[in-house]
Amino acid sequence: MTGTTSRPGRRFEIVPTIAAVIGIAILIGLGVWQIQRLHWKEAILARVAALENAPPRPLEPLLLRAAAGADVDYHRVQATCPELEIGPYLRLYAVWQGYGGYRIIAACPIAAGPYRAILVDRGFIAQGLPLGGGRPLTDPIVGVLRKGDTRNFVTPANQPRQNLWYWRDIPAMAAALGASAPAPSFLMLERPPPPPGGPTLAAIPADIPNNHLQYAITWFGLALALAGVYLASLWTRRRG
Repeated sequence: MTGTTSRPGRRFEIVPTIAAVIGIAILIGLGVWQIQRLHWKEAILARVAALENAPPRPLEPLLLRAAAGADVDYHRVQATCPELEIGPYLRLYAVWQGYGGYRIIAACPIAAGPYRAILVDRGFIAQGLPLGGGRPLTDPIVGVLRKGDTRNFVTPANQPRQNLWYWRDIPAMAAALGASAPAPSFLMLERPPPPPGGPTLAAIPADIPNNHLQYAITWFGLALALAGVYLASLWTRRRG
């Protein structure tokens, strides 16, 4: 009889125990994920710091390494692209320093293994401003290689027919520009300076936030707090 009456109480303890364990596991997992993000962000910041005085390297050899699986993100490169400012371009919606507008995307022909073109981000122009004309370029262009963005659930769909783009879909953008076999990276232009009325160069963000350690501490702290609440409630129930 005693065993029968104790079972509901035991079942009552099992339910919050399972819920607490699942909650603690989720919070710890989020903390571990933020630690991984911290290491990833620190590696990016180290690359950005190394870019400050890094000379440009030829583009084609780096893209050959990329084709073999190497990570070439945040490398400064140079390439020959005489028609960059006078060829067709796309408008990629962006916000820069609090202003809404567009990044101007053009294609540069190359010959680097399997790649025949690379998309070049020429910089930012505020919404409503006309884009000034360009000129043929006699010197190589210099910029930083960056990976293309991925679309998330809040990103609007690109509208190629209206020349309105909301995320960096490299294959679709290259097709719209008539460029085949595009490289999987963007070249974020640093020089030459734009012509009058041209876009403002914006190759690298001026401030890349790194708050992942604080986020990790928060998640681990919540896990510890949840464990404390559960143990306190268990102790109270057993005393009663």
